Amino acid sequence: MDADLVLRPRVDGLLTEVLADPGRLSELVQALGSPLNLVLPQRLAENAAAFDAVYERHRLSGTIYFAHKANRSSALVRELAATGCGIDVASLGELRHALAAGFTGDRIMATGPKDTEFLWLAARVGAVVSADSAQELSALAGIVARFGLDPVRVMIRFGGFDSPGVPILSRPSRFGVHSGELPGVLDLLENHRKELRLLGTAFHLDTTGIEEKALALEGCLVAMSAALARGFAPTAIDIGGGFGVNYLAARQDWERYTTELGRAALGQRPPLTWQNHGYGLRAEGGTLRGALGLYPAHRRLAGADYLAELLAHESAALGRPLATLLLENLYDLHIEPGRALTDQCGLTLARVAEVRTLHTGDVLVRLAANSRDISIEDHAVLMDPLLLPVRREPGAPAAVYLGGNLCLEDDFLTRRAVLLPQLPAPGDLLAFVNTAGYFMDFAAGPALMQPQARTVAVYPAAGGWGWCLDEQYWPGKGDRS
Repeated sequence: MDADLVLRPRVDGLLTEVLADPGRLSELVQALGSPLNLVLPQRLAENAAAFDAVYERHRLSGTIYFAHKANRSSALVRELAATGCGIDVASLGELRHALAAGFTGDRIMATGPKDTEFLWLAARVGAVVSADSAQELSALAGIVARFGLDPVRVMIRFGGFDSPGVPILSRPSRFGVHSGELPGVLDLLENHRKELRLLGTAFHLDTTGIEEKALALEGCLVAMSAALARGFAPTAIDIGGGFGVNYLAARQDWERYTTELGRAALGQRPPLTWQNHGYGLRAEGGTLRGALGLYPAHRRLAGADYLAELLAHESAALGRPLATLLLENLYDLHIEPGRALTDQCGLTLARVAEVRTLHTGDVLVRLAANSRDISIEDHAVLMDPLLLPVRREPGAPAAVYLGGNLCLEDDFLTRRAVLLPQLPAPGDLLAFVNTAGYFMDFAAGPALMQPQARTVAVYPAAGGWGWCLDEQYWPGKGDRS
């Protein structure tokens, strides 16, 4: 394998200090088991502050709602509760967790599929309900009326818009209502003014394209005007998440690797992946077909910078930047970042259990972890782990496949050969960095009765960094002085 075919992860801040002490990390894994998750709560607050700065530059008001589904950590949620952020919960369990972590109901946005229990507690604590359908609004109104609750603030969540020419959405969504259903939804809200108060409009858009999101925001502005004409007084637009993360340290790594992946699919070079898996690419008659089904692991714009670019984008229909349109109408802007808020907020450690050479000559490294514990590749992100060897003797670089501890053929942490600085040995650690957003516990479960990762919170402390169990962390922990 070519020595330059690496996908080096971007690492900064406190994560750099943590990774600089492999001996201490090895002790943590020996004590708490493999895999082991580390989260950095205070970095979450720093990322939220970067989004706040974009709001200030554009003189906008609104709330940053953390998408709880990105991570289950109590430490992260408690740290966020000490800031001015809100939280987006997508289940009854997440709602209860947020309340227990210190959030009050008025700082909570309830999204996702909702059963009666979820709707009842959301209404009872005064959360905003982002409604996916007229049926959901009707059920919520019934709960409010039956139990004599205060009116609930609701958002109409759109999953599609009518537009001239090219459709706005790049793919259909099962969430939200279509803009063509708006008159009927407004009729329903008109009939339930005592139970429901229209706060505004929202959209769900499964894309990273700024053009598509800008058009969807325009659609929400049109819907707000329609609601105002019907006598409602909406004040907010929620544009959801999808601000992204830049995972890689160098753009050239990404461009070089994806180029060679295409050449491998065409048979122009030796395979880079297990059984020449193409990640969506294939060869047909000497021509490269398909599409690369990967997250853009290196991104020029991500996180708060992506939001700034979106707000500066000029509306094709209305002729002014989106931030200006929001400000002119005195609308609050709500966002729901998950991945972007957890950027550089964690890593996952896995112990090397076995190293063996297969009859094909490929080297397979089995870890005391599996692809559910560290679901980076299942989320279509390609990023190399860092090797933390127990021994200090240097060795030659080695290309290896990383397999998990499940008795399943597809349990690969990487379907591609990963080039490590030397061949690992049993007992060494691999550090998968930047896993806090969706990768460390989103898919984790007790499959085949394998142990699930425990989580510890890491914080700045005198002389470096300290740690505690995730459930023992509360805001204010740690002091470098």
